Amino acid sequence: MAESKDYYKILGVSKDATDEELKKAFRKLAKENHPDAQQDENSKKQAEARFKEINEAYSVLSDKNKRAQYDRFGSNFEQAGFGGAQGGYYSNGFGGFDFSGFGGTGGIDIDLEDILGSVFGGGFGFGSSKKKQGPIRGADLKYSMNITFEEAAFGTTKEINISRNDKCDTCNGTGAKPGTKPTTCDKCGGKGKIQVTQNTIMGSFSTVKTCDKCGGKGTIILSPCEHCLGTGTIKKAKKISVNIPAGIDDGQAISLRGEGDAGKMGGSPGDLFVVVKVSPHSIFKRKGFDIYADIKVPYTKLVLGGKIKVPTLEEDEEITIPEGTQVGTKFKIRDKGIKNIHGKGRGYIEYNVIVDIPKRINDKQREILKQYADLMGEEVQNKKKGFWGK
Repeated sequence: MAESKDYYKILGVSKDATDEELKKAFRKLAKENHPDAQQDENSKKQAEARFKEINEAYSVLSDKNKRAQYDRFGSNFEQAGFGGAQGGYYSNGFGGFDFSGFGGTGGIDIDLEDILGSVFGGGFGFGSSKKKQGPIRGADLKYSMNITFEEAAFGTTKEINISRNDKCDTCNGTGAKPGTKPTTCDKCGGKGKIQVTQNTIMGSFSTVKTCDKCGGKGTIILSPCEHCLGTGTIKKAKKISVNIPAGIDDGQAISLRGEGDAGKMGGSPGDLFVVVKVSPHSIFKRKGFDIYADIKVPYTKLVLGGKIKVPTLEEDEEITIPEGTQVGTKFKIRDKGIKNIHGKGRGYIEYNVIVDIPKRINDKQREILKQYADLMGEEVQNKKKGFWGK
């Protein structure tokens, strides 16, 4: 004979647990151990075995007749001729939940949608299990703003125009015509939910779904506001001042609390997210809070050394080019880059040296360069004479 299972221990309740305590324990364990709520295969297998035990235990203890026989004979009471627990787990297209364990006399009055809503998202085919709707927060809005490279570096203030749903001034957001108010839904009694009993070949059970008459609100508007047509909100244009912090980067967003759509039934408004698009700079490229640029240096200064002026995001700066500087040499000017968005100093500017080769030179310059080439033992191309020169 197989070892008797302790169904009370499996559900974590005492032997004198009430029906409500059993139901509460089952709900909690079913949510925690449903296989479809697990992240990896090992966890799913462990949860499947555990879920099967929970299902089996509840299917017995929730049935008065089976519970009485179990208390007398243990989990092997089916071998005494009293029928099995019927509490198996199998895949049936609804995430693997087995309804056969709920086939007691008259079925078990339990809200399966409420138990498994976090796993299936109300997708059991019996409607959503949302509770009566209370205050609903307004929707968040998104706005894209174009700014220059310098505006991103130093910050600025801009005004934008947005269109959003604001609370209707006529009905004060209730959706009801002034002088009237929403009435309690006569179908759900103000609960926002209705109970439906399903009869199947595997037994009968009750489930709860959103009231289709009031949409879960629990109230019905008999006389809608003529201004907002019962929605409680209307579209309005608004001008908003946006502070762009120094150091913001391309693609980052600024959150403006409460500047989104208005809430409903006393709910708070949503937020407005302003996403910045930073235009490319003609000279500089950015990486973090540092900026980079190529600078052209005449060949003579690379060889002999000298001073040159280089661009910054503000006025030009003078740097010294040492004698014999090679192409690709890097020079840095600290604290001339992008301001740190967290307020901790600025980045640097890094210049990459490239040689500035003139496209045209005069005869005297050519002659001097040719003399230099001769001194270095380098063979250079002689200038070809044009038609009139010949």
